Formats: sequence, structure tokens, C-alpha cells
Amino acid sequence: MKTVLMVAEKPSLAQSIAKILSRGNMSSRKGLNGACSVHEYTGSFIGQSAHFKMTSVCGHVMTLDFIGKYNSWDKVDPAELFSKAPTEKKEANPKLTMVKFLQVEGRGCDCIVLWLDCDKEGENICFEVLDAVLPVMNKPRSTERMIYRAKFSSITDTDICNAMNHLGEPNRNEALSVDARQELDLRIGCAFTRFQTKYFQGKYGNLDSSLISFGPCQTPTLGFCVERHDKIQSFKPETYWVLQAKVNPEKESSLTLDWDRVRVFDREIAQMFLNITKMAKEAKVESVSKKEKVKQRPLALNTVEMLRVASAALGMGPQHAMQIAERLYTQGYISYPRTETTHYPENFDLKGCLRQQANNPYWAETVKALLSEGINRPRKGHDAGDHPPITPMRAATEAELGGDGWRLYEYITRHFIATVSADCKYLQTTIAFSIGPERFTCVGKVVTSPGFTEIMPWHSIPLEENLPHCEKGDIFPIGEIKLLEKQTSPPDYLTEAELITLMEKHGIGTDASIPVHINNICQRNYVTVESGRRLKPTNLGIVLVHGYYKIDAELVLPTIRSAVEKQLNLIALGKANYHQVLEHTLDIFKRKFHYFVDSIAGMDELMEVSFSPLAATGKPLSRCGKCHRFMKYIQAKPSRLHCSHCDDTYSLPQNGTIKLYKELRCPLDDFELVLWSSGSRGKSYPLCPYCYNHPPFRDMKKGMGCNECTHPTCQHSLSMLGIGQCVECENGVLVLDSTSGPKWKMACNKCNVIVHFFENAHKVRVSPETCDLCDAALVDVDFNKAKSPLPGDETQHAGCVFCDPVFQDLVELKHAAMRHPMHRGGQGKRQGRGRGKGRRPGGRLNPKKPKDKMAALAAYFV
Repeated sequence: MKTVLMVAEKPSLAQSIAKILSRGNMSSRKGLNGACSVHEYTGSFIGQSAHFKMTSVCGHVMTLDFIGKYNSWDKVDPAELFSKAPTEKKEANPKLTMVKFLQVEGRGCDCIVLWLDCDKEGENICFEVLDAVLPVMNKPRSTERMIYRAKFSSITDTDICNAMNHLGEPNRNEALSVDARQELDLRIGCAFTRFQTKYFQGKYGNLDSSLISFGPCQTPTLGFCVERHDKIQSFKPETYWVLQAKVNPEKESSLTLDWDRVRVFDREIAQMFLNITKMAKEAKVESVSKKEKVKQRPLALNTVEMLRVASAALGMGPQHAMQIAERLYTQGYISYPRTETTHYPENFDLKGCLRQQANNPYWAETVKALLSEGINRPRKGHDAGDHPPITPMRAATEAELGGDGWRLYEYITRHFIATVSADCKYLQTTIAFSIGPERFTCVGKVVTSPGFTEIMPWHSIPLEENLPHCEKGDIFPIGEIKLLEKQTSPPDYLTEAELITLMEKHGIGTDASIPVHINNICQRNYVTVESGRRLKPTNLGIVLVHGYYKIDAELVLPTIRSAVEKQLNLIALGKANYHQVLEHTLDIFKRKFHYFVDSIAGMDELMEVSFSPLAATGKPLSRCGKCHRFMKYIQAKPSRLHCSHCDDTYSLPQNGTIKLYKELRCPLDDFELVLWSSGSRGKSYPLCPYCYNHPPFRDMKKGMGCNECTHPTCQHSLSMLGIGQCVECENGVLVLDSTSGPKWKMACNKCNVIVHFFENAHKVRVSPETCDLCDAALVDVDFNKAKSPLPGDETQHAGCVFCDPVFQDLVELKHAAMRHPMHRGGQGKRQGRGRGKGRRPGGRLNPKKPKDKMAALAAYFV
């Protein structure tokens, strides 16, 4: 019997697909990485009985990055990143050990069916999965096929079974186009970002952004927002005049007429028209025309339109809306939410989807009427050849989906019903009047058939006052004629919906990446989201875009990225060579980068006007070890210390508070120590600003505080305050927080584990002696006589935090309350130094692994 491995993109999808294919008759178990499950069942595969193993990945298995040394901002010239720096594929999330998991499940399998999402990213993940599992699968006989690709657009029984019966092959070209985009974005983005971040943060203190990032899509996106801001700033209002006339068809009613000239910008000419019309005593009907008009039902829904409506009407940011849509898709409520298509294929079961909605109280009547009278074929839209438009696949209630999930689902469903409804028809009556020589018009609309506006009431024709019944030559008395003075008004800031439209029009990003780029410019503090989801550029965003325009406008204009997107699409279609496109594009941007570096003074002139130099920013905090003058603490992101005398800047841990640490000095460089804290419920540790940026010992890395310092005798170092191996993480050491009394605690120097102990103790010290059982350092504790929890009114006790029975009730494990998961500063990922290494000087550098007592204790705590 053959064994068939099947892989989906998310664990929830794997479960849904396995449930459908096995008709609910499957066994499930957790995979070795704990995140993915494996669902097993037997069935038939291409006419033979087979054992199926259905599992999943969690998005991308691999990610592209530079090899080790090129990740250092200090040691590598950013220009090298365009061609010299080699890249490698690394596991996207090492904690998930996805490659190992796939190999364990794939070992001994004969075939693989790829159920990844059916878009370019999905094709790319297909080949990441194949790279992991093919080496361990059974080798096929010469002509036997072993790789299959399932193509589906929704998680419904029909669609999934249909996909299983019509398996294809993964598309190598589409996967290559994603590889090309990843490499271009990595090389171009990193080179520009590293250069401008280091250049400007080394000069200015109040930029208020920890990263001055550049992105080939992100920067043109910001450009659109700044372009609108510039139009608003340069706008000069002009005064104009409008002639307004009112006629009285009946005694009680009046009708306002619109002037055919609309407006004039000269006061005297406007006055002349007013005088001429005032001479007339009545208004004469020149013509009455009636026309039946049609308001077309909407095109079927694609991603960009969904994001536009979510932002403009539902008040949801594009990224949030996309996350909700993906959740609705994985739960089987809607079809695949990433599509550029607005045209339903001929064989699409529109009636089947509509029947699903026949019992929902909000639209049951409309749906039943459509089903009995017959549906209208949706309008012919654009067929991008990817997925059908976004469609509701099964009924749902507000209670099931809740909040934003229901609001988005409701819109998608109403939009779908509208596409198969009739057009809205209305009668438009236009009456033309003459008052003296001047012409005026009045327009009225009466709905004859509401059509799709019943289900989308916000599109309905507004109710207007009824026009009087009249014929050519009728005369009406004039109620009043007056001149209105008005002013032209500036455009408003771009809404997210307008920005999405501009990005789509200019080919910036894809339906999948547009929300990411908009989110990025918000995260980087380049724009802020104002009321009505309007995007207002910040000072930093404005200066950056103006600087790009000054140096090289193509860096910010959409033209060059749009051309690159076209090239990437050609790779996906197999019409362009992957290596040639990559080489050509990188060569263009490399030249642009060199010109940008040479011309940076142009942008710097703009920065000088808007931002303060480092020396003029911040408050004096701690003394420099070189000149012994006070260094200034700059709180704006990224927080750092700057010595204006030595012109040196020292980075600090982020997302916490920094204060002076008792005016104590580092024994190595004489810098005053500072104390970083993430709050009263979090952790805190002292650090030397110089050692934090220039590690003094070989086994230390940039961004380590005193709680990781291996100095053998310094009273603040790991060697003197380390107690024992962390009870949760691999490489961490629990270090006494000597500033925490009287609510004493020790905290892991790697993860966010905190152990509270000995509350109200007068003094806690780490002893040079160690525990015989678990090898942890002993602690000496002094209690106040009045509050001593020790037996027999004793006030002093020395023992092991983990093993001493006297201490056992006085120890409590918690997790630190972090302001942000990345609570540390410094670049790069730091690896631990191994279990407890460097804990103690004098022959204690490699303590024994803790005995089972520690494992038992960890289990007890957790």
C-alpha cells in the first residue's frame, strides 16, 4: 500500500481538508514541533488503495537572509549587499523546527500532494516543502510520478474533492518570481535602510523612529501620501461666485435651480449676471426631458475592492481586514481572499452559493425572490487567471463570527448577492429654465426598480423632492435670486482606500502585499492614521520623500517599481529569465545607491531644518568614561546616550526606562552604569553603556548587560550574581536583581522568566558556595525580626533556592510583563553561552548539568 503525504499551508486548513477527504473518518496526532497536527486515514489514490498522512506548515518554511557576517551593520559596507554578499535560505521560524518535522513525516512516503494556497507565494512554499521532504521519501520507479499539486479556491466538499480528482503539478516559474522579489527587496531594502539609518541617527536626536527604512514598494507608497500633503500645503484658495435662483411652482413650495455656467471667478461679471437676471420677473420652462437611466450592479469582488471598502466603510485597516478575511477562508466561510479576478467562470455554481444564504434573516427575502425569479448573470469583469472572485461559501450568523469577522462577512455576502441581482433603474427628469438670457436647470430622479440597491442600501438613489409637473413654455414666479460667495477648498489627506486605488493603478505591490506596505509606513512613524482612516505624513516621512525627490526622484516615483513588477510577472509566466531580471534590476539600484550616498548632503540639508542635532537633544544622565563629562540620554526612538564632547553615541536596550544606577562605575572603562527596567512587574538589570556596545570579553556579544557579563570579580556581573540555570529556557541563567528589594526577585538573562522570593527580606546575597544537589549557587538571606518567615524566629538562613525545604514556600515563578516582545536593544540574534557557563570564577566554569531535581522543579513551576 502506498503512503501519500499531503501538506497544507496552515494547521486549520489541513484539518478541514482531511475531514472532507476522509469523510470524518481519520485519526489525529500532534507533530513533533507541537504546532502542526498529522491526520491519517486510508482511501484510494489514483485507482490504488493508499494510506494518507495530511499535515501542514505554518506559512513559509524558509526565509532569505544574508550569511552571518553580512548581518552586522558595523562591519559591512552597505554597497556590498547588492552583489558581493551571499544569501542563504534559513528556517523562517527556527523554534518550529519545520524542516525536521516535514522530514520525519515524509520519511518512507511514496507520493506527495501539495495543498498550499493557490497563489505565487503558495507555489513558492511548495518548492520549500519539496526541498525538505524529497531527500527522505522513497525513490520512484523510472516513469512513476510522485509530486502532485492540488488547485482549489475554497474549503468546501465540492471544491476539495474536485481538486483531489484533478491533480496538477507545482509551477516552478511562479515560485521563481517570488524568489526574485524576496532577493530584490532584501538587497535593495537593507542597503538603503542601513546607510540612511546609520547616517541620520548618528546626527539627529529626535527622529522618533528606530529604523529609517527604505523599501522598493514602501517608499513609493509613502510618496503618494506626501504628494497629497504637498498639494494641500501649496493650495491657495480662490474666491468664486455662484448665481442661485429659486422658483415657486406652488404657493407653499420652492424649487432651487442650478446655474448652467456653474461659477465665475470675477466679482464684477457675477454682479452683472445678477443684475440681468433680476430684471426678469418670471422663469420660463425651455424644455422638459425624461430619461430612463441604469445604475449598474457591482462587479464581482476582488481583494483590492474588499480592502478599499473595509477601510472606507467598515473602518478596518487593510492588514487587519486581510487577517480577518484569511480567518474566514480557513474556517470555510468564504472563498480564497487573495484574487485579482472580478469575473466568475462559466461553470461556477452561483445558485448553490446563493441557496446557502436563503435562511439568513438579514437577506432571506431577497435571496428567495432571486432564486424563484431567476438570477442575473454577473457582469463580465477582468479574468486574471488566478482564483474566482471572493464569494461566501456557507451561511454564518453574527454569533458565530462576532465583531469585525461578521461585519466583513456581511459585506462580502451582500456584495455577492448584489452581483447576481438586477441593475437599479430610475427615471431622470431634467427641466431647463430661462430667467432673462441666463439658463438654469433642475434635475429629479425617481426609482422605478431598486434592483441590487435593496441588498446594498448605501448605493441607493437618494430621495429627492418631487419636481412639479410642467411642460415647455410654462411660466413660474421667481422666489429669489442671489449671489453666493464661495471658496475653492484644498483636497483632503489620502484615505487608505484612495491609497490602495493609487497603488493598484500604478502597479505598486500585489493584492497580497499592499496591506503590508501600508502597515509598514505606519509602523515606521512615516504617517499617522487620522480620523476617517486618512493618512497624514509625519515630519520624518515628508523630509525623506522630499530628500529622495531632490537626489533621485525615481527612488520614490512608482514608475521603476511598476516596471520591476512587470518583469517579475514575466518570470511567473515563463517569459523572462530569473537571473537576468535579478542582475539587471540590482545593477540599476546599485548605481542609484552610489549616487544617493554621494548626494546625501542634499537630504541632510532638509533634515537640519526639521530635526535637532544629537548634541542639542536629550537630558544629561550619566558620565562618559573617556572625558568624565555628562552624556545626554535621548529618549526618542531609538533611545541612546550621546557624549557631545567625544562625539560618540551608545545604543541602549529599547522599550523600557533608563535611569542612573547609584553613580556606580564599570571597573573596566570607568563609565557610569545605568539601570534598564521594563516596569515594576518586569525585569531590570544594570549595564555599562560602553560594554553594551563594545563587548569586553570573547564570550560576550553586543547588546549584553551586566547580567550577562563574565567579569570574574565585578559585583554586578553574572559571575557574582548568577544563581542557577533557568527553569524554562535552554541557555539562560537566573540572576539576582539586587535592586529589587524588599520584593526580591531573580530573572533569567535570556528569556522573560522571573522568580519572586524572600519578600520583605532585609538583605539577599549570592554566596560563593554551591548546592550539592543541583549545583545552583546558595543564597544568604537576612530577614527583619518582626517579619521573618523562618522557623524559631531566626532572621538569617543560607541555602539553595531550589532544594532547601526552608525556602520552598518563599519562591514563586512568574513571566515578566514586557512592554514589547523585543525588549532588548542591539542588533542580531544572540545565542546563549551554554548552561551556566561563566557562572563562577575559579574552576566553576563548566558546572554539571542540573540533576532531575531541576527538571522536576521546572515541571512544578510551569
